[in-house]
Amino acid sequence: MKPEISVVLPIYNEEPVLPILYQRLEKVLSENFKIYEVLLVDDGSTDNSLTLIKEFCHQNTAYKYISFSRNFGHQKALLAGLRHASGDTIVLMDSDLQDPPELIPQLYNKLKEGYQLVYAKRSIRKGESFFKKVTAKLFYRILNLFAPIEIPLDTGDFRIISRKFADALKKLPEKNIFLRGQMAWLGFKNTYLLYERDPRYAGKTKYPLKTLLWFAFNGITSFSNFPLQIASFLGLLFSLVAFFIMLYAFYSKFILNQVVTGWTSIMVSSMFIGGIQLLCIGIIGEYISRIANDVRNRPDYIIEETNLNTHYPCKCGTE
Repeated sequence: MKPEISVVLPIYNEEPVLPILYQRLEKVLSENFKIYEVLLVDDGSTDNSLTLIKEFCHQNTAYKYISFSRNFGHQKALLAGLRHASGDTIVLMDSDLQDPPELIPQLYNKLKEGYQLVYAKRSIRKGESFFKKVTAKLFYRILNLFAPIEIPLDTGDFRIISRKFADALKKLPEKNIFLRGQMAWLGFKNTYLLYERDPRYAGKTKYPLKTLLWFAFNGITSFSNFPLQIASFLGLLFSLVAFFIMLYAFYSKFILNQVVTGWTSIMVSSMFIGGIQLLCIGIIGEYISRIANDVRNRPDYIIEETNLNTHYPCKCGTE
Protein backbone atom coordinates (compact mmCIF):
# COMPACT_ATOMS: atom_id res chain seq x y z
CA MET A 1 0.00 0.00 0.00
CA LYS A 2 1.10 3.56 -0.69
CA PRO A 3 1.87 5.80 2.27
CA GLU A 4 -0.74 8.36 3.25
CA ILE A 5 2.03 10.88 3.69
CA SER A 6 5.72 11.26 2.89
CA VAL A 7 7.98 13.65 4.81
CA VAL A 8 11.09 14.92 3.02
CA LEU A 9 13.93 16.22 5.17
CA PRO A 10 17.15 17.65 3.68
CA ILE A 11 20.03 17.24 6.13
CA TYR A 12 23.43 18.88 6.21
CA ASN A 13 25.54 18.67 9.37
CA GLU A 14 22.60 18.43 11.78
CA GLU A 15 24.07 15.82 14.15
CA PRO A 16 23.02 17.60 17.41
CA VAL A 17 19.44 18.06 16.21
CA LEU A 18 18.66 14.68 14.65
CA PRO A 19 17.85 12.62 17.81
CA ILE A 20 15.26 15.18 19.00
CA LEU A 21 13.93 15.56 15.47
CA TYR A 22 13.44 11.80 15.20
CA GLN A 23 11.57 11.60 18.53
CA ARG A 24 9.23 14.49 17.77
CA LEU A 25 8.61 13.46 14.17
CA GLU A 26 7.96 9.83 15.02
CA LYS A 27 5.50 10.77 17.76
CA VAL A 28 3.51 12.97 15.39
CA LEU A 29 3.44 10.51 12.49
CA SER A 30 2.70 7.36 14.48
CA GLU A 31 -0.19 9.02 16.30
CA ASN A 32 -1.82 10.55 13.22
CA PHE A 33 -1.13 8.31 10.21
CA LYS A 34 -1.53 4.61 9.61
CA ILE A 35 0.97 4.32 6.75
CA TYR A 36 3.75 6.85 6.24
CA GLU A 37 7.31 7.25 5.10
CA VAL A 38 10.14 9.62 5.96
CA LEU A 39 12.86 10.41 3.41
CA LEU A 40 16.09 11.67 4.97
CA VAL A 41 18.33 13.23 2.31
CA ASP A 42 21.93 13.65 3.47
CA ASP A 43 23.44 16.48 1.46
CA GLY A 44 27.11 15.51 1.89
CA SER A 45 27.32 16.01 5.65
CA THR A 46 30.81 16.04 7.16
CA ASP A 47 29.75 15.22 10.73
CA ASN A 48 28.03 12.05 11.99
CA SER A 49 24.62 12.93 10.53
CA LEU A 50 24.66 10.03 8.07
CA THR A 51 25.51 7.54 10.83
CA LEU A 52 22.52 8.69 12.86
CA ILE A 53 20.31 8.60 9.78
CA LYS A 54 21.24 4.97 9.17
CA GLU A 55 20.47 4.13 12.80
CA PHE A 56 17.00 5.64 12.47
CA CYS A 57 16.38 3.65 9.30
CA HIS A 58 17.57 0.45 11.01
CA GLN A 59 15.23 1.04 13.95
CA ASN A 60 12.25 1.99 11.82
CA THR A 61 11.67 0.66 8.31
CA ALA A 62 9.30 3.54 7.51
CA TYR A 63 12.42 5.70 7.34
CA LYS A 64 14.46 5.81 4.12
CA TYR A 65 17.64 7.66 3.34
CA ILE A 66 19.44 9.07 0.34
CA SER A 67 23.08 10.07 0.65
CA PHE A 68 24.69 12.39 -1.91
CA SER A 69 28.28 11.97 -3.06
CA ARG A 70 28.95 15.59 -2.01
CA ASN A 71 27.09 18.74 -1.01
CA PHE A 72 24.75 19.66 -3.88
CA GLY A 73 22.66 22.20 -1.97
CA HIS A 74 19.44 22.44 0.00
CA GLN A 75 17.15 22.80 -3.03
CA LYS A 76 18.67 19.74 -4.76
CA ALA A 77 18.19 17.70 -1.57
CA LEU A 78 14.52 18.68 -1.44
CA LEU A 79 14.18 17.79 -5.11
CA ALA A 80 15.71 14.35 -4.59
CA GLY A 81 13.31 13.58 -1.77
CA LEU A 82 10.40 14.87 -3.80
CA ARG A 83 11.30 12.64 -6.76
CA HIS A 84 11.50 9.51 -4.61
CA ALA A 85 8.55 10.18 -2.32
CA SER A 86 5.64 7.85 -3.02
CA GLY A 87 3.00 9.14 -0.61
CA ASP A 88 -0.38 10.55 -1.61
CA THR A 89 0.73 13.77 0.07
CA ILE A 90 4.26 15.08 0.59
CA VAL A 91 5.59 17.36 3.31
CA LEU A 92 8.75 19.38 2.66
CA MET A 93 10.44 20.77 5.75
CA ASP A 94 13.83 21.68 7.19
CA SER A 95 15.56 19.43 9.70
CA ASP A 96 16.73 22.08 12.19
CA LEU A 97 13.43 22.01 14.16
CA GLN A 98 12.60 25.59 13.20
CA ASP A 99 9.76 23.96 11.27
CA PRO A 100 7.79 22.15 14.02
CA PRO A 101 6.79 18.56 13.11
CA GLU A 102 3.69 19.03 15.28
CA LEU A 103 2.22 21.25 12.54
CA ILE A 104 2.10 18.38 10.01
CA PRO A 105 -1.40 17.09 10.97
CA GLN A 106 -2.83 20.61 10.63
CA LEU A 107 -1.23 21.02 7.20
CA TYR A 108 -2.57 17.61 6.16
CA ASN A 109 -6.11 18.41 7.30
CA LYS A 110 -6.01 21.75 5.54
CA LEU A 111 -4.87 20.10 2.29
CA LYS A 112 -7.79 17.66 2.49
CA GLU A 113 -10.21 20.60 2.34
CA GLY A 114 -9.63 20.65 -1.42
CA TYR A 115 -6.23 22.30 -1.89
CA GLN A 116 -3.22 21.06 -3.86
CA LEU A 117 -0.70 23.09 -1.84
CA VAL A 118 -0.69 24.40 1.72
CA TYR A 119 2.34 26.35 2.81
CA ALA A 120 3.29 27.32 6.35
CA LYS A 121 3.45 31.10 6.69
CA ARG A 122 5.58 32.56 9.45
CA SER A 123 3.77 34.94 11.79
CA ILE A 124 6.78 35.18 14.13
CA ARG A 125 10.43 34.30 13.47
CA LYS A 126 11.97 33.48 16.83
CA GLY A 127 15.71 33.46 17.44
CA GLU A 128 16.60 35.42 14.30
CA SER A 129 18.44 38.71 14.16
CA PHE A 130 16.80 41.97 13.14
CA PHE A 131 18.99 42.00 10.02
CA LYS A 132 17.87 38.50 9.01
CA LYS A 133 14.19 39.36 9.47
CA VAL A 134 14.46 42.60 7.49
CA THR A 135 16.41 41.06 4.59
CA ALA A 136 13.97 38.13 4.40
CA LYS A 137 11.01 40.50 4.13
CA LEU A 138 12.79 42.62 1.53
CA PHE A 139 13.74 39.59 -0.56
CA TYR A 140 10.19 38.38 -1.17
CA ARG A 141 8.81 41.84 -1.73
CA ILE A 142 11.52 42.73 -4.25
CA LEU A 143 11.10 39.37 -5.98
CA ASN A 144 7.34 39.87 -6.28
CA LEU A 145 7.94 43.36 -7.62
CA PHE A 146 9.94 42.02 -10.57
CA ALA A 147 8.56 38.52 -11.11
CA PRO A 148 5.56 37.87 -13.39
CA ILE A 149 4.09 35.54 -10.74
CA GLU A 150 3.25 36.17 -7.10
CA ILE A 151 5.39 34.21 -4.66
CA PRO A 152 3.83 33.93 -1.15
CA LEU A 153 5.40 36.33 1.35
CA ASP A 154 7.12 35.24 4.57
CA THR A 155 7.23 31.54 3.68
CA GLY A 156 10.02 29.02 3.42
CA ASP A 157 10.08 25.46 2.13
CA PHE A 158 7.83 24.12 4.91
CA ARG A 159 4.67 23.01 3.07
CA ILE A 160 2.53 20.07 2.05
CA ILE A 161 1.58 19.19 -1.51
CA SER A 162 -0.70 16.67 -3.16
CA ARG A 163 0.45 13.86 -5.45
CA LYS A 164 -1.04 15.72 -8.42
CA PHE A 165 0.98 18.81 -7.54
CA ALA A 166 4.17 16.79 -7.01
CA ASP A 167 3.84 15.06 -10.39
CA ALA A 168 3.44 18.43 -12.11
CA LEU A 169 6.43 19.87 -10.25
CA LYS A 170 8.67 16.98 -11.30
CA LYS A 171 8.03 17.79 -14.96
CA LEU A 172 9.82 21.16 -14.71
CA PRO A 173 13.22 20.63 -16.38
CA GLU A 174 15.33 23.61 -15.27
CA LYS A 175 18.69 22.99 -13.58
CA ASN A 176 18.79 26.18 -11.50
CA ILE A 177 16.22 25.16 -8.94
CA PHE A 178 14.14 27.58 -6.89
CA LEU A 179 11.30 25.42 -5.60
CA ARG A 180 9.34 28.21 -3.92
CA GLY A 181 9.11 30.05 -7.21
CA GLN A 182 8.45 26.91 -9.26
CA MET A 183 5.56 25.95 -6.99
CA ALA A 184 4.06 29.42 -7.31
CA TRP A 185 4.46 29.21 -11.09
CA LEU A 186 2.46 25.96 -11.24
CA GLY A 187 -0.63 27.62 -9.85
CA PHE A 188 -3.26 25.15 -8.53
CA LYS A 189 -5.55 25.89 -5.61
CA ASN A 190 -3.46 26.77 -2.56
CA THR A 191 -3.67 28.37 0.85
CA TYR A 192 -1.54 28.90 3.94
CA LEU A 193 -1.39 28.09 7.64
CA LEU A 194 0.09 30.61 10.07
CA TYR A 195 2.66 29.39 12.59
CA GLU A 196 5.37 30.68 14.89
CA ARG A 197 8.80 29.66 13.64
CA ASP A 198 11.01 28.38 16.44
CA PRO A 199 14.71 29.21 16.87
CA ARG A 200 17.28 26.62 15.87
CA TYR A 201 17.50 23.80 18.41
CA ALA A 202 21.29 23.53 17.96
CA GLY A 203 24.06 24.17 15.47
CA LYS A 204 24.55 27.05 13.06
CA THR A 205 22.44 28.31 10.20
CA LYS A 206 23.27 26.88 6.77
CA TYR A 207 22.28 30.19 5.18
CA PRO A 208 24.95 32.82 5.98
CA LEU A 209 24.79 36.21 4.27
CA LYS A 210 26.74 35.06 1.21
CA THR A 211 24.42 32.08 0.66
CA LEU A 212 21.32 34.22 1.22
CA LEU A 213 22.48 36.76 -1.35
CA TRP A 214 23.12 34.03 -3.92
CA PHE A 215 19.76 32.43 -3.13
CA ALA A 216 18.04 35.79 -3.66
CA PHE A 217 19.90 36.41 -6.91
CA ASN A 218 19.04 32.91 -8.14
CA GLY A 219 15.37 33.46 -7.31
CA ILE A 220 15.22 36.77 -9.16
CA THR A 221 17.04 35.57 -12.27
CA SER A 222 15.03 32.32 -12.33
CA PHE A 223 11.65 34.02 -12.40
CA SER A 224 12.22 37.45 -13.84
CA ASN A 225 13.81 39.03 -16.92
CA PHE A 226 14.05 42.33 -15.07
CA PRO A 227 17.88 42.22 -14.71
CA LEU A 228 18.14 41.92 -18.50
CA GLN A 229 15.70 44.78 -18.88
CA ILE A 230 17.86 46.87 -16.56
CA ALA A 231 20.89 46.08 -18.70
CA SER A 232 19.03 47.14 -21.84
CA PHE A 233 17.76 50.32 -20.20
CA LEU A 234 21.20 51.31 -18.93
CA GLY A 235 22.73 50.61 -22.32
CA LEU A 236 20.16 52.82 -24.04
CA LEU A 237 20.43 55.57 -21.43
CA PHE A 238 24.20 55.91 -21.56
CA SER A 239 24.24 55.60 -25.34
CA LEU A 240 21.97 58.65 -25.46
CA VAL A 241 24.12 60.50 -22.95
CA ALA A 242 27.26 59.71 -24.94
CA PHE A 243 25.53 60.83 -28.17
CA PHE A 244 24.58 64.24 -26.71
CA ILE A 245 28.08 64.69 -25.29
CA MET A 246 29.47 64.00 -28.76
CA LEU A 247 27.10 66.59 -30.29
CA TYR A 248 28.18 69.12 -27.68
CA ALA A 249 31.84 68.43 -28.45
CA PHE A 250 31.28 69.03 -32.19
CA TYR A 251 29.26 72.17 -31.45
CA SER A 252 31.98 73.57 -29.20
CA LYS A 253 34.76 72.88 -31.72
CA PHE A 254 33.14 73.94 -34.98
CA ILE A 255 30.59 76.55 -33.89
CA LEU A 256 32.06 78.10 -30.75
CA ASN A 257 35.66 77.42 -31.81
CA GLN A 258 36.40 76.07 -28.35
CA VAL A 259 38.23 72.83 -27.61
CA VAL A 260 36.51 70.65 -25.02
CA THR A 261 38.97 70.26 -22.16
CA GLY A 262 38.89 68.29 -18.94
CA TRP A 263 40.94 65.12 -18.80
CA THR A 264 39.55 64.23 -15.36
CA SER A 265 35.92 64.45 -16.44
CA ILE A 266 36.63 62.35 -19.51
CA MET A 267 38.37 59.64 -17.48
CA VAL A 268 35.62 59.59 -14.84
CA SER A 269 32.86 59.30 -17.42
CA SER A 270 34.80 56.62 -19.35
CA MET A 271 35.35 54.55 -16.21
CA PHE A 272 31.72 54.94 -15.18
CA ILE A 273 30.38 53.91 -18.56
CA GLY A 274 32.87 51.02 -18.66
CA GLY A 275 31.61 49.83 -15.28
CA ILE A 276 28.02 49.92 -16.48
CA GLN A 277 29.02 47.91 -19.56
CA LEU A 278 30.73 45.27 -17.43
CA LEU A 279 27.69 45.08 -15.16
CA CYS A 280 25.39 44.53 -18.14
CA ILE A 281 27.74 41.91 -19.61
CA GLY A 282 27.76 40.13 -16.25
CA ILE A 283 23.96 40.06 -16.13
CA ILE A 284 23.75 38.72 -19.67
CA GLY A 285 26.47 36.20 -18.84
CA GLU A 286 24.45 34.88 -15.90
CA TYR A 287 21.52 34.08 -18.17
CA ILE A 288 23.84 32.50 -20.74
CA SER A 289 25.35 30.38 -17.96
CA ARG A 290 21.90 29.08 -17.10
CA ILE A 291 21.33 28.13 -20.72
CA ALA A 292 24.70 26.34 -20.74
CA ASN A 293 23.74 24.37 -17.61
CA ASP A 294 20.53 23.23 -19.23
CA VAL A 295 22.36 22.24 -22.43
CA ARG A 296 24.96 20.19 -20.51
CA ASN A 297 22.08 18.32 -18.87
CA ARG A 298 24.23 17.02 -16.03
CA PRO A 299 22.44 15.18 -13.21
CA ASP A 300 21.04 17.42 -10.50
CA TYR A 301 22.83 15.30 -7.90
CA ILE A 302 24.69 12.00 -7.49
CA ILE A 303 23.34 9.43 -5.04
CA GLU A 304 26.18 7.55 -3.35
CA GLU A 305 24.03 5.19 -1.31
CA THR A 306 20.40 4.66 -0.35
CA ASN A 307 18.06 2.09 1.21
CA LEU A 308 14.98 2.94 -0.86
CA ASN A 309 12.50 0.14 -1.40
CA THR A 310 8.74 -0.30 -1.60
CA HIS A 311 7.97 -1.71 1.84
CA TYR A 312 5.86 0.59 4.02
CA PRO A 313 4.69 -0.89 7.29
CA CYS A 314 1.79 0.40 9.33
CA LYS A 315 1.99 2.62 12.41
CA CYS A 316 5.54 3.05 13.75
CA GLY A 317 7.03 0.84 11.02
CA THR A 318 9.31 -1.27 13.22
CA GLU A 319 9.57 -4.97 12.62
